[in-house]
Amino acid sequence: MAKILPLGKLKYNLLEEFLQKYRGIEDKRLIVGPKIGEDAAIISLPDRYLVAKSDPVTFATDEIGWYAVNVNANDIAVRGARPRWFQSTILLPEEKTTKDLVEKVFSQISLACKELKVAIVGGHTEVSHNLKQPIVVGCMFGEVKKERLITTSGAKVGDDILLTKGIVIEGTSILAREKEEELRQRGYSHDFIRRSKDYLHNPGISVVKDALLANKYKVSSMHDPTEGGLATGLYEIARASQVGMLIYAQKIPILPESKILCQEFGLNPLGTITSGTLLLTTKTENSLKILKTYKTKGIKASLIGKVKDKTCGIKIEVDGKITNLKYSEKDEITKLWD
Repeated sequence: MAKILPLGKLKYNLLEEFLQKYRGIEDKRLIVGPKIGEDAAIISLPDRYLVAKSDPVTFATDEIGWYAVNVNANDIAVRGARPRWFQSTILLPEEKTTKDLVEKVFSQISLACKELKVAIVGGHTEVSHNLKQPIVVGCMFGEVKKERLITTSGAKVGDDILLTKGIVIEGTSILAREKEEELRQRGYSHDFIRRSKDYLHNPGISVVKDALLANKYKVSSMHDPTEGGLATGLYEIARASQVGMLIYAQKIPILPESKILCQEFGLNPLGTITSGTLLLTTKTENSLKILKTYKTKGIKASLIGKVKDKTCGIKIEVDGKITNLKYSEKDEITKLWD
């Protein structure tokens, strides 16, 4: 009997096997194609690079359209590119879809695109069989000057590792929205739940501003950690760049509601979905400038580690003790549905 694959991202060894085996045709204009850890494709045009990304929103959320635009825009921005054009495939459940629901999704997509100064260029919408809830598959395109391109694979030994805002931003909002009634029953206040749900907007899951500000300096790599949380995001940078890392646990910022909810549901914050967090690597002389710029723009950021030689592996220092940083393609938040 064929083995059933678990919930979450495909295991990296399986994904890598398929990416190497099924590649379509070769195209010399494809600068960066399918590769583990790389956030978006890079296609060479005569005077610039076109950056392309596709990502779905598959879990239940009352802001699914807004969400789809922002998670795709993030992966464009970490290339150093500005998001420009968006299209989506919207799949809606039969016997549950109303005109109001369709308009709600469309209006959310439009609002998010206006906020990011992005044009909607097309897509597809249908009511589909056997769906329990709406699914939106977004596709974002952006552009960047060739000399300003950033990749996940550019981290260099000796670089500082910076992180913006904090971790579990997206996870906090999901936990509060999916488990709202349960949290009320456990005695959490209306204000606590409201603040947690609003993490979607404050501090927010968008890293577009963070990334474009950082790219004014000589950044070696940027990454938008999502599923698998910070630990998986760090692993993806290290794997793509063929480097090691040393992470300082005490320097990793976790916001109050995030910490409380992870403890409440028994989730490891380092492995919980964290859109809204930007990871970047750069030389120390540049990291000081970036941190200063972030401070003047009201963006919290922290230096959480150093890039090391590959032989170091990926380590974390906790209370003076250095151990291997564990990661998993399966996000901690999936425990809620196991």
